[in-house]
Amino acid sequence: MIAQLRGDVVQTGDRWVVIDVHGVGYLVQVTQPALAVLARSQENVTIYTHMAVREDAITLFGFLYQSELEMFRILIGVTGIGPQTALNLLSQIGIEEFAIAILNEDERSLTRISGIGAKSAKRLILELRDKMKSVSKALAAAETGRGSPAVNDAISALISLGFAEKESRDAVMAASPGAKTSSVQDLIKAALAILKER
Repeated sequence: MIAQLRGDVVQTGDRWVVIDVHGVGYLVQVTQPALAVLARSQENVTIYTHMAVREDAITLFGFLYQSELEMFRILIGVTGIGPQTALNLLSQIGIEEFAIAILNEDERSLTRISGIGAKSAKRLILELRDKMKSVSKALAAAETGRGSPAVNDAISALISLGFAEKESRDAVMAASPGAKTSSVQDLIKAALAILKER
């Protein structure tokens, strides 16, 4: 499996780039925001990849941040969401906005994304919300009273979105003094901003 590529961008197209790694060109499907960044790059780039193998094709999907790759893997684990739909979703909505939409069960925000209908939006909310609840219970059992319920819920939500427990905890703890309020949504929003910078 190809986990990451480091090389020069030698060609770009509609949602794809070719990365030259020591003379071998890898065609990688990327999100629109990543394409905009990579097309302007004048130096070596590193992208994190997911390799999808089917009977008729082997496709690489690339992301600028590990957190985007983790979110992509979570999305393709949802029933009815394939790699292209997941890539499309990540092209149109940031991880932060997506997390808030799931937590708020905001179908309207999700159905604004092309390729996501009411049925898919309901499925995303149902499957990801359930995952968050199970992670939250596991964390609550492991917790020894550290942090408020909002802090613990925010950490659980980030873990369910694919972030490691330690980085989730560190980001939420760093965000909690600066968050506008102590609501779970505000903590997640502030923590995601911190994680995006890393």
